Amino acid sequence: MPPIAVDVMSGDSGARECIPGALHALVTDPSLELILVGDPSVIEPALAGLADGVRTRLSVHPASSVVCMSEHPREAIRRRKDSSMRIAIDLVKEGRAGAMISAGNTGALTAMSHFVLKTVGPVERAPIMSSIPARNGGHTHILDLGANTKATALQLAQFATMGTIVARDVFGIATPRVGLLNIGEEDTKGHELIQEAHELIRATAGLNYLGFVEGNHIFDENVDVVVTDGFTGNVALKAMEGLAKLIVEQLKTEFSRDLRSKLSGLLARPVLRRVGDKLDPRRYNGACMVGLTAVVVKSHGSADSVAFAQAIHTAAIAMRRGLPAAIANALAKA
Repeated sequence: MPPIAVDVMSGDSGARECIPGALHALVTDPSLELILVGDPSVIEPALAGLADGVRTRLSVHPASSVVCMSEHPREAIRRRKDSSMRIAIDLVKEGRAGAMISAGNTGALTAMSHFVLKTVGPVERAPIMSSIPARNGGHTHILDLGANTKATALQLAQFATMGTIVARDVFGIATPRVGLLNIGEEDTKGHELIQEAHELIRATAGLNYLGFVEGNHIFDENVDVVVTDGFTGNVALKAMEGLAKLIVEQLKTEFSRDLRSKLSGLLARPVLRRVGDKLDPRRYNGACMVGLTAVVVKSHGSADSVAFAQAIHTAAIAMRRGLPAAIANALAKA
């Protein structure tokens, strides 16, 4: 298996969290190889004392700049050819890496990936896809989560096909159920673009399309893949993350309010810990940018080392299962 190129300099925390996350991923996956891309003077000291079995699966590739989180995508393409993000993408293009991952600027990563790697076959735009927890321990997979703030009806139909392939080949769902996010379930609901996408998806062979789904159905396990544009998907995702944080904070406040509440909290701690683990967004970090000629994974910008390691794990699964080729083959038959 080829190595994964890891941009360890980007994101809100940069090397402080990305390097430990990369090392954790190496320790937990003995067959994994990584190329850490960034400033060697920052990376090399963090590698001191590593076990030989880990260090031999790791190399460092220098990069002299970093794409800022606020940098405009066009400027990043023009001025950041020496950045850790761009070099990691270039390593994939050159065949020296089989996938890349970055916690950096989403717009810049999207633009650079499209510019350097291109999309497969007829794919017009590559959406970002990730999973969130659903009821009874299941998951729902959503795309697009921010790569494309606007999407045409054809692009939404392509998202449905690609989401099905990822859910099937990466997450092992035999026949993924697909829903199109809308303001109602009835066929008459939604604007013209959504209506057009609805008809295109319904006419696409090989999809288990359920029709429209509403936002409250994302968690009910009746749908495996939810399709939407990047603007709506990103807003929904951030709202979910904010709500999860609010619930945790409210529970902590209530269980520390007085002595009786504290005693109740002690009794409930095992249950709360299990629920907290299931809702921990770090467990779901790592969103595939599907539809490109190679595997590109976007980590949350604020990811800590645990979350970043999970994103690397996601990239490894997608690469090992040949995600780009599977998408290209499916779309060629459509």
